Amino acid sequence: MPIEKLAPELDRIVDPGQEYEELGKGFALGEGPVWWKEGGYLLFSDVINNRRMKWAPREGVTEFLKPTNYANGLTRDRQGRLIACEHGGATPGEFNSRVTRTEPDGSITVVAYNYRGHRLNRPNDVVVRSDGSIYFTDLMTFNVVSELDFVGVYRVTPDLGAINLLVRDAPAPMGAANGLAFSPDEKILYMTAGRYIRAFDMQAPRYGADRDNIAALPLVDTGLLNLASDRVFCD
Repeated sequence: MPIEKLAPELDRIVDPGQEYEELGKGFALGEGPVWWKEGGYLLFSDVINNRRMKWAPREGVTEFLKPTNYANGLTRDRQGRLIACEHGGATPGEFNSRVTRTEPDGSITVVAYNYRGHRLNRPNDVVVRSDGSIYFTDLMTFNVVSELDFVGVYRVTPDLGAINLLVRDAPAPMGAANGLAFSPDEKILYMTAGRYIRAFDMQAPRYGADRDNIAALPLVDTGLLNLASDRVFCD
């Protein structure tokens, strides 16, 4: 399949001689890829179809779990547990937005579902810091009446005992908070926001203070992938 290259720097990230293969298609908003090293397979969300998909070298793409409460962003913590941002359904009766953790025995632990007594809007992406704290973005929802009138970035303590609002943004002009990634030393939290990438200084006196808008790039609705080198990759 053809790959459109907008800048030659892409060759430092992706081998230009590499063959590209389409692993699957027919998904309705594919999001949240996470690699399962122990089994050698990839999990990702098929959000609108309310299911979690699995890709493995021999089997290809198969349905892994349905329903998922319309899960979107996925990641794993240091114990290997799956953390998921769940949008909930599109009608008031099935709206159950939350962030969850799947335990080794398959049981579900709710990481976060409200802020100061108000239901979260639509958790979108999630990352876990090395100390076990969980960071996630929460977008506006337009299918049901929102209880929170802002887009937020939140931190949940390692013991799940407290949730803190780190960033409070209106949906415009920068665009909604979306993908999250830490720098390798975890001193900076990167966030995509519409056509911008923002960087937050995690060592600032005001924890998570806005460090800078590090790029004004022509991005579309995008996520982030933070690899071993100190660079930010957008998909």
